Amino acid sequence: MVRQTGVTEVERAEKREFVASMHDAFANAGAVVVAHYTGLTVSEISAFRAKVREAGGTVKVAKNRLAKIALQGTEAEHMSELFQGQTLVVYSADPIAAPKAAVDFAKSNDKLVILGGAMGPTSLDEGGIKALAALPSLDELRAKIVGMISTPATRIAQVVNAPAGQLARVVGAYSQKDEAA
Repeated sequence: MVRQTGVTEVERAEKREFVASMHDAFANAGAVVVAHYTGLTVSEISAFRAKVREAGGTVKVAKNRLAKIALQGTEAEHMSELFQGQTLVVYSADPIAAPKAAVDFAKSNDKLVILGGAMGPTSLDEGGIKALAALPSLDELRAKIVGMISTPATRIAQVVNAPAGQLARVVGAYSQKDEAA
């Protein structure tokens, strides 16, 4: 009897820890994606986790009852109806990373079925998740902005340097003409 009570206390502590960590994830994530994973093998889920981790996100297999408890008091509380059946949660601080990784994996593996998700207080259906995935990531946007800023600067430098170069060529031509004469 004592052993069972000890096991129950450990299980309760694990459940409390899971709820607390998921609550933080739901509260602080840029985007959350909920999907069914029925039929995926352990190696496929591991590959999916690695891909999401590489993109800067996290994958958690959700115990529906605990996930619904973790959602309470967060902006994403409205998506609790998505937690039915075998569900997993993909989330990231970058609002594009989790949806992009989930949609990319779902394209190559039809056993991962995206149900929907949330971006803060905004509820997203499968189409909303796919639309988010189609957007460029924050790193891609930063690279584009830097490119846009540096291109005009390069052009300005070329324009400023062009008259000086032309002047140097004219002076050089006159000096060669004088030497020849």
